[in-house]
Amino acid sequence: MKLVQVMSQYKAALLSVVIAFSAFANAGSVEDAIAERIKPVGSVCVAGDDCAKGLLLAAAGPKSGEEVYNQSCLACHSSGAAGAPKFRNAGDWTARLAAGLDTVYANAIGGIGAMPAKGLCMSCSDDEIKAAIDHMIEGL
Repeated sequence: MKLVQVMSQYKAALLSVVIAFSAFANAGSVEDAIAERIKPVGSVCVAGDDCAKGLLLAAAGPKSGEEVYNQSCLACHSSGAAGAPKFRNAGDWTARLAAGLDTVYANAIGGIGAMPAKGLCMSCSDDEIKAAIDHMIEGL
């Protein structure tokens, strides 16, 4: 009977060691899982940092009028959507240009009627918007 008690105690001790070792072995994976759940979703890249070396946004220079037109203006100004004057269509531009080119520029930059400010090209500079207008009216 004593042997049975000793074996039972030995099994209990061995089971305790296995459980303790298992908890210790899993502690790293639990900590890793927690670290994974609370890690930042993104990071900030500032000019001069290594992460900014591949960025060419500032060095790219201004877009041409044709680039701005093709990227931001074409959708409305090729079809005349919402009353937009069509690309190089003298009939659509004559009345607008009669008010003066500075007025046309100001309206395009600030928005007029159905056209939102800068035609929603918020990354475009005022000069790029002016270049797009010059492209649209070229030859008129």
